[in-house]
Amino acid sequence: MTGTPPQQPQDLVGIGIGPFNLSLAALAHGVPGGLATAFYEQRPAFHWHPGLLIEGATLQVPFLADLVTLADPTSPWTFLNYLRARERLYPFYFSETFHIQRAEYDAYCRWVSGQVPGLHFGHQVDAVRWNPERDLFEIDYTQLGTGGEAEALGRTHARHVVLGVGTEPYVPDPLRPLAEAPAVPVLHSADYLAHRDRLIAADHVTVIGSGQSGAEVFLDLLRARPAGREGLHWLARTEAFTPMEYSKLGLEHFTPDYTRYFHALPESVRGDLVTRQWQLHKGIDTGTIAAIHDELYRRSLHGGWPDAVLTPGVHVRTAGRVGTTKVELHLEHIQQGTRDRITTDAVVLATGYRERPVDRLLAGLDPYMRRDAADRPRVDDQYRLALDPCVTGSVHVQNAETHTHGVGTPDLGLAAWRSATILNSLTGKQPYPLPRRTAFTTFGLRPHPAPRLPAQSTATRLTPLATNG
Repeated sequence: MTGTPPQQPQDLVGIGIGPFNLSLAALAHGVPGGLATAFYEQRPAFHWHPGLLIEGATLQVPFLADLVTLADPTSPWTFLNYLRARERLYPFYFSETFHIQRAEYDAYCRWVSGQVPGLHFGHQVDAVRWNPERDLFEIDYTQLGTGGEAEALGRTHARHVVLGVGTEPYVPDPLRPLAEAPAVPVLHSADYLAHRDRLIAADHVTVIGSGQSGAEVFLDLLRARPAGREGLHWLARTEAFTPMEYSKLGLEHFTPDYTRYFHALPESVRGDLVTRQWQLHKGIDTGTIAAIHDELYRRSLHGGWPDAVLTPGVHVRTAGRVGTTKVELHLEHIQQGTRDRITTDAVVLATGYRERPVDRLLAGLDPYMRRDAADRPRVDDQYRLALDPCVTGSVHVQNAETHTHGVGTPDLGLAAWRSATILNSLTGKQPYPLPRRTAFTTFGLRPHPAPRLPAQSTATRLTPLATNG
């Protein structure tokens, strides 16, 4: 093993630098006295869904759902302070904007990632182990070159670890062989912008998926193609192209109150509930639906219907190539029980994301991990993996706990609160006091449970250090 391990262990090592771990790193920097932290990311720099930064596309949460504000509005890493640093605070004020563009959120996060200390891009974490002799986690990593090649190996030690490796694009089984073939025009919406010009030039494009990404891709292609020759087909498994539940009381499912309620439910109830709550986070913004209808209507003003087909309630049974340049999709209508096939020149899969597998990364911890009936890691209310008591450190997870914490898991609006919860847990103190109540809705018949400090042994708590690594 090359490289020199640090003389002192880190208080906290983060694996992955997406918005959630970036939030944690920013708030950790503000803990009184400081914490020794290091965060590792295999990509060379911060990027947030670069393939979907479509011009004009906005976040589905208010700008207050930045990395830190809802836990510490006085932090130097707020979105408003970003605007101030860029001398754009007054223009933003007069724009009266509540939902900012995705590209601006990405630029804000890149601004934070360029200033918060202890972030190491171009570092791929390979393994995490528990060293019982030192009562520390060992984290092995590979330092990568500009081309992604391995340059050096290293190891660091930490009292606690937080896993924030995010999600990866999901490709349905019938389409996976085509998506993996480099010459076939079947791609996930995560790569949309990189292939946009090619898609616009294609005679016919099929978009699969009824969520926000599918709607935005369809609308962008529709606007870019000539009237009468749109050549678009939008397919979805859902029974309709349905708006997201965005009422103010509906949004209270994305509060700490609901998260605590959900976590306390029986395991079997939680699993059933998540599958029935898809419209809370997988529907389409009503403004996007309206824009699609307006664009289609505008194209019908001079007679005739646009060459765009929108078909909900179908799924792709199989798919294959036709010749060298086309794709054939075999479809089945769920309600009618009928089947058909279409031929298209390109397919965009807006089929969502799945939690990134971490079994290999955490293989060294597997003997210590406690799992549920579905063999998923148990996660407590402080976002810690349930480990054998002999492990005195903790492993926290970010955006890998939908099965225990509900639909708010991937929501940016809970990022700062979760980060603050983790830091309060690690320090055994409350560097970030959290509200006792956050929703008007009372979930369940019992009173709102008050946030609590975790019941930890003294050995697992941290005493803030004078420096920040």
